[in-house]
Amino acid sequence: MSTYVYGITAGSHPGLPEGMGGVGDPARPVRILKEGELAAIVSEAPEGLRPKRKDLLAHQNVLSEVGAGGPLLPMRFGSVAPDDASVTGVLAERADHYRERLGALDGKVEYNVKASHDEEAVLHRVMGENPELRAMTEANRQAGGGTYEDRLRLGEMVVAAVQAREADDATELRQALEPAAEAVSAGPESTGWLANLSFLVDRQSAAGFLEAVDAVRKSHPHIEVRVNGPLPPYSFVEPGPAQPAETTH
Repeated sequence: MSTYVYGITAGSHPGLPEGMGGVGDPARPVRILKEGELAAIVSEAPEGLRPKRKDLLAHQNVLSEVGAGGPLLPMRFGSVAPDDASVTGVLAERADHYRERLGALDGKVEYNVKASHDEEAVLHRVMGENPELRAMTEANRQAGGGTYEDRLRLGEMVVAAVQAREADDATELRQALEPAAEAVSAGPESTGWLANLSFLVDRQSAAGFLEAVDAVRKSHPHIEVRVNGPLPPYSFVEPGPAQPAETTH
């Protein structure tokens, strides 16, 4: 039977609430696997697990309950190992790494920040910054729209200017928020976002981090900034003792 891994904690963790259930229908009983000074929070892995709301919430609830009892290294939803022995084997093999991470992440949370451009606002911004674009736009207007080649060249220049502004804004966003965090991890690039960053923040300093986000919104009104958090510090644990299962198609 495959083993579903929720997270890693110290072997001295006080334990789990009696009868705690995890993912699956019916909910699989959650238990602790100990190996030396470490412990993994696990359950049986249900077959055909998918990221349904019920199971996502169950995963998060286990992390919340365990995290209330001490430092925890959270695994992402769908982390499955072949069996219990493979989990304890990795705990033993990477014990130094996990002990270091437990200390480093104690009292820390993660905020994921994604940013995109407001299309109308960023066009206004790049036109204001680029005299050549303004002159070409005006020349085309006076020429009744300009030739096809003129319009094509203008369009290409606008696209290039917006892309350059995206790169600059991504850098400025990171530089503005990084001082308010203890670490930063860049997420995968995806269409529609100029930045996808996760910040490790001391729980006691979270208000200051959110103030820094608000300051960016005010200083860069052409950027839409979305914040998700506080979250368990998923992005600062790797590598974990289990691999995410195929949970989507």
